[in-house]
Amino acid sequence: MPGSTCTPPRPITCTPSRAARELGLKRGEFDLAVHLGRIRTVPDEGGGGGRRVERTELDRLRAQDGFPETLRQRVRVVGTAEGAALMEISAGRFTRLARLGLLVPVRFYLNRYRAVVWLYLAEELRQFAAGEENAHLLKGRTPETLRSQVAAGVDLRARNWRGRHLGFLLRQAEDPWARAGAVAAFLSPVEVADVVRDPYERAQLNRFRPTPPDQGVPGSPSAYLAEELMTAHDPDEIEWLRSDLAQAVDEARTQAPAARPAPRHHRPTSPVPAPPKAAPSGVPEARTPVLLAEPEPEPDPVVAHESMREAPRTPRGLRAWLRARNRRPAEA
Repeated sequence: MPGSTCTPPRPITCTPSRAARELGLKRGEFDLAVHLGRIRTVPDEGGGGGRRVERTELDRLRAQDGFPETLRQRVRVVGTAEGAALMEISAGRFTRLARLGLLVPVRFYLNRYRAVVWLYLAEELRQFAAGEENAHLLKGRTPETLRSQVAAGVDLRARNWRGRHLGFLLRQAEDPWARAGAVAAFLSPVEVADVVRDPYERAQLNRFRPTPPDQGVPGSPSAYLAEELMTAHDPDEIEWLRSDLAQAVDEARTQAPAARPAPRHHRPTSPVPAPPKAAPSGVPEARTPVLLAEPEPEPDPVVAHESMREAPRTPRGLRAWLRARNRRPAEA
């Protein structure tokens, strides 16, 4: 029919929980695979606000060689002890390499002692150990420049994790304000307020500001520690994030300005006279003369007595008619 439009059918999708079961992954492994871009997701067009997985994506993953074991190995994470054994180095050397930023964590969690436990991709550790350019870091004495940095207290694990997590949030953001909110999530509220002065734009940022992962109960010590890890502290990292935030907000402002309340129309009011200024100390206050109304004169008693007399009454009715009839003309 001419002039008619055909709406293409929506692709068949499923929830993340069902997709994880069909791929043979635990929910944490599935979320990490999405984080790393190994599994593609799409926004929920049904209005749920979450993410879903298309059926074609599940078919693509199942068709890979060695499924599902190869997919599990690509998202396997290890801690310090297991990672050191995988690389055939001591746990102390592994920790030094991680502090120097040579091994980038992909996740963290807080143990029962509220200590941060960093997790690393086993696949990346194997690749690092297999690289010939890294052989001098795995055996023998650590170079002096690196040992001096470790002695100075350099620890880039949290910063490297923030950079990695920011990349994940930006890949998931499909709205300009969501991208700006992702950058703002790594700055303190004071830094955000200094970059974004408009309160309505800051409110728009807070709507899309993601929360730290694995934060636990809001207000708990674990949540506070997770927020500390999420916030940048190094001056150069803060300046870099501030610059990115200003650029992201400028782009969002151009594409979709922040919502503002409608202006109210007030009725004009008469100006209120200003109160009189107080006189300086030691100077008598000037007083505005008050005009008193003249008292009304008291009524004259004589006039009042005369006015109280009754006026002569005019006869009315039949009696008045008879008097008028008997009245004779006056004599000349």
